[in-house]
Amino acid sequence: MSTGTTFLEAWKADDYAGMYGMLSSASQAAISEEAFTARYLNVMIEAAVPVGELAYEILSSSLVPGSAAIQYRVHLYSVHFGDIARETQMALVLEEGTWRILWDETMILPELAGGNVLSRITIPSERGVVLDRNGELLVGPGEGYAVGIVPAEINPDLESGMLSTLERGTGVPQEYLYMTYFNVGYAANYYVPLVDVEASILNPFYNALVGYDAIKVFAFSGRYYYGTGMETGYVSAIQPEEVDSFTRQGYLWAERVPRAGLELWADRYLAGKRAATLYLNSAGGERLSTLGNVPGAPADTVYLTLDKNLQNQAQTAINRFRGAIVVLERDTGRVLAMVSSPGFDPNLFNPDNYNALWTSPLNDTRNPLFNRATRGQYPLGSVFKIITMAAALESELYTPESTYDCQYVFDEIPGSPLYDWTYEHFLEDDKTQPSGILTLREGLMRSCNPWFYHIGLNLFNQGLRDLIPEIARGFGLGSPTGVVGVPEEAAGFVPNDPVEPLQATNLAIGQGELQVTPLQVAAFVAAVGNGGILYRPQMVEQIVSPTDVVLQQFTPEVVGTLPIKPETLAAIQEGMRMAIRDSRGTAYSVVGAYSIEMYGKTGTAQVGGGLSPHAWFVTYTNQGNPDRPDIAVVVLAENSGEGSEIAGPIARRILDIYFFGRPRLLYPWETRLGVPDDLLPEEEENEDGG
Repeated sequence: MSTGTTFLEAWKADDYAGMYGMLSSASQAAISEEAFTARYLNVMIEAAVPVGELAYEILSSSLVPGSAAIQYRVHLYSVHFGDIARETQMALVLEEGTWRILWDETMILPELAGGNVLSRITIPSERGVVLDRNGELLVGPGEGYAVGIVPAEINPDLESGMLSTLERGTGVPQEYLYMTYFNVGYAANYYVPLVDVEASILNPFYNALVGYDAIKVFAFSGRYYYGTGMETGYVSAIQPEEVDSFTRQGYLWAERVPRAGLELWADRYLAGKRAATLYLNSAGGERLSTLGNVPGAPADTVYLTLDKNLQNQAQTAINRFRGAIVVLERDTGRVLAMVSSPGFDPNLFNPDNYNALWTSPLNDTRNPLFNRATRGQYPLGSVFKIITMAAALESELYTPESTYDCQYVFDEIPGSPLYDWTYEHFLEDDKTQPSGILTLREGLMRSCNPWFYHIGLNLFNQGLRDLIPEIARGFGLGSPTGVVGVPEEAAGFVPNDPVEPLQATNLAIGQGELQVTPLQVAAFVAAVGNGGILYRPQMVEQIVSPTDVVLQQFTPEVVGTLPIKPETLAAIQEGMRMAIRDSRGTAYSVVGAYSIEMYGKTGTAQVGGGLSPHAWFVTYTNQGNPDRPDIAVVVLAENSGEGSEIAGPIARRILDIYFFGRPRLLYPWETRLGVPDDLLPEEEENEDGG
């Protein structure tokens, strides 16, 4: 009968109000809607049946004047106990021409007759560990210290020594620690959290630190994160409003659950198997029988492709800016580092961490939990000229030796003059001259806007309006990369064919509606460097069982090839080489003398609204050293200025860390490694002669 099917479909959809509305008047008089809903939820929660994991079969039906009966089988698909299948029936009565259900508890499960209820005991496994490519621990059981300060208790005569000891004991530059409490004020007679520190790092300095009255150190333990968190994600406590949802998924209400990043993506491996027992209890609480029992099993271990040292140093390398860094193995797509800035400390989600009582990434207005590397969507600016050059050569309207006179102003669109970046610099310093006659390769080297305006407009006028968007999509823009190990990724946006000249010229220099993620850019830059192969970015190397059996091995996966001819690719590569090595190249002043063979492109993406542009720098190396595979690096610094001035030095530092193990040059804006020159208050800088 349709009434029975409708009732069971409502159960399948968790529509308990709709189900209650189908009951007979006698049934509604016998049980309130609240109690009715609670009876169903007790079963779904205690049996660990997620929403939608229910099926049914109508077995038979009978009809006599004024009443009917339906026999059916219900299947509750439990996370722990598998298919809980029971046969039961519902009775119906005709009331005022409408079939109504005479309800009782056995319509859920026959065992519930007489008010019986279900209860479950769950014992979680210890969560699995996460290791980097070298077997270094990234996430796992560990101990740390919450370090803080009470500013009002600082002894001015001891402050300098205190800060020095804090730096050595925490690894954080003392200037940052100083500014944390300076911004609160010396009069603050309350605890100010400073930093969380791995126990093994702080232990040698513990006694010295606690010897200062102002310094407070609190030990904590549990699942410890040995990094900034964006790459691994985090776990946190189940909130009161989430208890029903998570317990239906098999969790114990007191567990910490995965929220983001690798923790979320790999939860089925890291969670292990929970031991669980399902009991049938009487209404008075007496245990009547056991309906299900499953043993637990230890968690698996997840090995990432990340390099822990590179990852952590890359996070520090961009910590002054909002933005992202992505480092890929050029010839495999393996992710060696993926940084989003500002980062966050996942240990602040540990309720045993004293600092968690005072601060939370959830309350940080800088939005550190947002992964800018995979979900941030930005205009690409002049880096997009790589794609526009590809479209120009594939159109066969141009060759690498085609020339254009690159002046300050592009005036091929009547009434709409457009300008080169050299014009803006000329207005600032009265020295920068236009680039003059440039081949197409040199146009990429010099990042000449008018050259690429001209290409965009000419393709538009020649009826090739869809060529640049098609090439962009062929380079992987406009769709997720499918990165292995990251649960959430933005698609970006490649606009459709331009409908008027200004749209065409805007797109040709990576402006307008175009939106990309740093990870997408890294994938196509790697492809430019490796001969045209687009790999799926891969952050997970393998899953290993507790008995050291490799359960899943992830290998480099080719997802496409760049839609261009070999000679087109060779011309782009040469233009990117010249951008680095030619004295006229936009990156020459930053990395022109760099000892590693590299190719690159600067980008400065305008964002409007009076904001400073985004700074981009992309590069790939070509050393051919099997012990140190070639890489592709993408740096994005939001609203920070010129790509060559900001993103370029950051990219150089990443190369230093990768190839030489450490930074070798200060940034132009640093007073010492990791400390920007504008960090301290002005009076402090003056005292130091800064």
